[in-house]
Amino acid sequence: MPTNRYYTGPISDHFDGTEFFNPSRTSPKGVRDLLRWQFRTTKAKWPKAFPGQGSDTPPARVYGDQVRVTFIGHASYLIQARSKAILIDPVYADRCGPLGIAGPKRVNAPGIAFDALPKIDAVIVTHNHYDHMDTAALVRLWKRDQPEIITPLGNDAILRRRLSAATIRRIDWHENLSFADGIEIGAVPTQHWSARGLGDRMHALWASFVLQLGAKTIYAVGDSGFGDGHIFRDVAARHPTIDLALLPIGAYEPRWFMRDQHMNPEEAVQAFALCGAKRAFGHHWGTFQLTNEAIDEPRAHLAIALAARKIPDERFVAVQPGSVHTI
Repeated sequence: MPTNRYYTGPISDHFDGTEFFNPSRTSPKGVRDLLRWQFRTTKAKWPKAFPGQGSDTPPARVYGDQVRVTFIGHASYLIQARSKAILIDPVYADRCGPLGIAGPKRVNAPGIAFDALPKIDAVIVTHNHYDHMDTAALVRLWKRDQPEIITPLGNDAILRRRLSAATIRRIDWHENLSFADGIEIGAVPTQHWSARGLGDRMHALWASFVLQLGAKTIYAVGDSGFGDGHIFRDVAARHPTIDLALLPIGAYEPRWFMRDQHMNPEEAVQAFALCGAKRAFGHHWGTFQLTNEAIDEPRAHLAIALAARKIPDERFVAVQPGSVHTI
């Protein structure tokens, strides 16, 4: 009988005793479809460089009721609030792949240089794909700041291979952690999958996160397919006032291969409407070429989708590294 490499726990509506799964039962494509995508479709040519907004130098601390959000690149964010600094999916590697030497190459510099990061109090890792879990960056952060690491079930076992002494808090869907005074961090379902290699597919959980920062709420989605939209409706029902949603808008072509794991811009706009957020940042585009679409296509298609629904452009922005937003 197969065993899970990272996690042992009770059977649930998203864990069968060996593998995690989406309640919709969607799963990643198999090897035949992967080969069909890689060898029978055409990828747009990306430029070697695609500069962002520039480099932000964050303050050491943000106090009071203000929340400061800086986009670092791809799906990486720095969130500062209530004197704490929280990183989401920090990736500083030049390539997102094993050992940092394989996989797509970065085409823009991080929006905050690593040495310009303030002291980090917590790191959220949404799942274990290489474009979201950069273990080398996490080791550097731990050596420098000893932040708490918060991650879904099973990912803690992966991280402990290189961070044996780190404080790692694992979390399941619909669980909440009190991180600091006035700050709560909760995991919510997202439609995706996980793997670091060939033998660990679906052995660790994936999640989106809701951050309650005093009176402000941020909904952070690392990766997700749209599905039937119920995951976004459910977040709106549980969190009726979301100030900012961080939503992926890239890595979606070809649709027959990517539909169940990544939203396209049109679906991201639907997710924005369903979750009820006041504003949104669109990420997961323009840094690593993971799929077939052109580098600027997500931003262009986001503008078209917003116009079709008569949503002002400023409410949902396709952010570039170095973008800063203050709530």
